[in-house]
Amino acid sequence: RSPSSQDGGGHHLHQKRLPPSIDNISPPPPPKASDALPLPLYLTNAIFFTLFFSVAYYLLYRWRDKIRNSTPLHVVTFPEIAAIISLTASFIYLLGFFGIDFVQSFITRSSHDAWELEGSDNPNFLINKDQRPVTFPPAASIDPIPKLPNPETIITPLASVEDEEIVKSVTEGTLPSYSLETKLGDCKRAVVIRREALQRTTGRSLEGLPIEGFDYDSILGQCCEMPVGYVQIPVGIAGPLSLNGMEYMVPMATTEGCLVASTNRGCKAIYASGGASSVLYADGMTRAPVVRFETAKRASELKLFLEDPDNFDTLSIVFNRSSRFGRLQGIQCAMAGKNLYIRFKCSTGDAMGMNMVSKGVQNVLDFLQADFPDMEVIGISGNYCSDKKPAAVNWIGGRGKSVVCEAIIKEEIIKKVLKTSVASLVELNMLKNLAGSAIAGALGGFNAHASNIVSAIFIATGQDPAQNVESSNCITMMEAVNDGKDLHISVTMPSIEVGTVGGGTQLASQSACLNLLGVKGASRESAGSNSVLLANIVAGSVLAGELSLMAAIAQGQLVKSHMKYNRSSKDLSTVAS
Repeated sequence: RSPSSQDGGGHHLHQKRLPPSIDNISPPPPPKASDALPLPLYLTNAIFFTLFFSVAYYLLYRWRDKIRNSTPLHVVTFPEIAAIISLTASFIYLLGFFGIDFVQSFITRSSHDAWELEGSDNPNFLINKDQRPVTFPPAASIDPIPKLPNPETIITPLASVEDEEIVKSVTEGTLPSYSLETKLGDCKRAVVIRREALQRTTGRSLEGLPIEGFDYDSILGQCCEMPVGYVQIPVGIAGPLSLNGMEYMVPMATTEGCLVASTNRGCKAIYASGGASSVLYADGMTRAPVVRFETAKRASELKLFLEDPDNFDTLSIVFNRSSRFGRLQGIQCAMAGKNLYIRFKCSTGDAMGMNMVSKGVQNVLDFLQADFPDMEVIGISGNYCSDKKPAAVNWIGGRGKSVVCEAIIKEEIIKKVLKTSVASLVELNMLKNLAGSAIAGALGGFNAHASNIVSAIFIATGQDPAQNVESSNCITMMEAVNDGKDLHISVTMPSIEVGTVGGGTQLASQSACLNLLGVKGASRESAGSNSVLLANIVAGSVLAGELSLMAAIAQGQLVKSHMKYNRSSKDLSTVAS
């Protein structure tokens, strides 16, 4: 023994000698599930596959003979007993064979678990259960794998330890975020937990997005999924708008400066001139499914059937079953090869009516399937409706409420309130709204800024903001009247899509704005009159907005007003610091 192998008391110290590298170790291959078979795996498989199908064929053949000879099936011979046993054995084997991958993975995982740590002083030193030492290279000698920087974790204290556990489950993916309301039974608590999980996952704060002061139960299952707060949009009031002998204070939700002030100035000019008048000249929501046939001839046969006046009454009865208020008004068809687009139009009461008309359309399609069994319904909406997209069919044929609103603005009001002249407004309207829009190839956009007013009122009253696309279809007309002294102005809007029930109209803030206009909910006196009045108010507000903006442009005041009302006067350098 060498001196270095003894301690001061003469006792020998036994050291484990380690191989210089892990490459010098060649562990035995892991066992395979097929090692337990008496024959090679491929040969055993072939035998049992052949046995299974042969015995199955033999038993089926024997049972067929017994049925023909009226022999009871439970009376079996020795060969049949042997065949049944062979069938069972081969089935069990094949069942185990198809699970061999699982067995193999289980055995491999178990063999890896055999390694355990030994020797806390040397983290690079491992000994397996067979006492075979293995050393790994020091950690410093291994090139680290680059990792993406993790976002900074944002942790907000929650109300309870239970909430912390739920947030952890959401961030780890074991609890879906969308199911929090159902699991907890508390919508407000679900929002708090979802918001905190989002902050911790993304590493970005949602400070500034309010969470308090909102009724989250009111939106569950109908307005918004997976909420984490709500966005505050200021609501301004323009008015009074004098329309059809009544006065309305119009709520407008917007973040654009000068918009409410400009609309308010237009309302003032209309009021001082005796008010505006509006009329509804069409009312009908549309939905257009697309169906397909084997030939264009068959598609044309359905087109002729649907457009035949003799069939309309029958189709109306089928369509009208879907709702008390939905009433079919007309059917318009268009073909593209062997595809047929069917545009149904119906009244919808005080609802905007998309779901109502869709249910009626489905009833008609089911009815038509009996006489046209070769009709294939491709989609309940084929974009011939057309919803939330600029389309000539809405501009020409209308969709929702079709309204025209007009007023005569006196010369002295134009000079005093609008600071311009009748001739300037007429000329600007012709060159800008008509000729300029035509040069631009506008589709329904022959106006100054109708969508500005429509969007603001839509957001304030709980309408679908995306339907601003077709609801803003508008042509603004201006003409000098009364020997050129006064101005006749009108806006024609063929596709205003509004409702006073359903959707976002039931939310507290939006419901309050509808109540301000006197159109909250469904009308008890006359079905649909509230939504019609809302459409008229939208058109009247657009008239006011068009009048004021055109006057500002004619007088060169557009830039000055926006610099005054649409720009912050705060010292931004001070705010930033």
